Amino acid sequence: MGKPRTINEYLDQLRAALRGADPALVQDALYDAEEHLRAELYERPGRDEASMLEQVVESYGAPDEVAEIYRDQEIRIQRAIRPPPPPPRRSLVGRFFGVATDLHTWGALFYILLGSATGIAYFTLALGGIALSAGLSVLIIGLPFIVLFIGSVRGLSLLEGRIVEALLGVRMPRRPPYPQRGVPLLGRIGAMFTDPRTWTTLFYMVLMLPLGIAYFIVTAVLLAIALGLLGLPVAMLFDHDWLQGLYVDRTILLDWGSGPHVPGWGEVLAMFLLGAVLLFATLHLVRGIGRLHGAMAKHLLVRGTTRSAS
Repeated sequence: MGKPRTINEYLDQLRAALRGADPALVQDALYDAEEHLRAELYERPGRDEASMLEQVVESYGAPDEVAEIYRDQEIRIQRAIRPPPPPPRRSLVGRFFGVATDLHTWGALFYILLGSATGIAYFTLALGGIALSAGLSVLIIGLPFIVLFIGSVRGLSLLEGRIVEALLGVRMPRRPPYPQRGVPLLGRIGAMFTDPRTWTTLFYMVLMLPLGIAYFIVTAVLLAIALGLLGLPVAMLFDHDWLQGLYVDRTILLDWGSGPHVPGWGEVLAMFLLGAVLLFATLHLVRGIGRLHGAMAKHLLVRGTTRSAS
């Protein structure tokens, strides 16, 4: 691999050196490199790219050296921010109940609770922006509004990525794709519309409303049932004035379809154990939803390693 003579050649070599790395890491490394190289070129007016690169590479590093630095830094950062793994459990029972010690479980639960609100916000922005863009397209202000709308969508994708990484533990970009230089304004606008990530991000925002509602309803219903079963023994000890409608002469009545009856403590204990099993099964479901949603978010929001024309 020869010495790069242009910034684009440097970035292509850096991308090749990072082949196989996380796409989010590749996007961050390319952004940092391009920002640094173009800043150096701007500060040295009158110098051609080839001579400038030859000097800058000595201080910034060759593409393969920079790639190795980013790989090493990523390992150290992930070790520092990754929550400690739960202690390994060999038994099936230990793995089943050990889900409560996994911080990703609680991060996914919080994301699901948050997702119902963010889903509404994303959906409203996406559908409202699309409708207004279509309506204003015949007016002179139509193009500026569409550009502003698409730009806001791409900006929100970075914000959503930070939320996904913080709560679901999926590596997402920390910097946006670097804006193209040396391209006319209309060319940059056209690149926004031809970038597949623009449309996959828009699809993600529309999809977040039904997904967020479904996640919330399923999780809330299962948790309510589980906590209700867990609280049944406690409810039997309270006076009927505390829970109006559940008590008849201080007695809980259950009906399994064959008529109401007074449950014995054995039946109540069985329902308590069922509630405990349902609670931990719901936590497993929540963690699984978090993993699947994180993978989907990474697929739809992160630009691949193929660089668009610049």
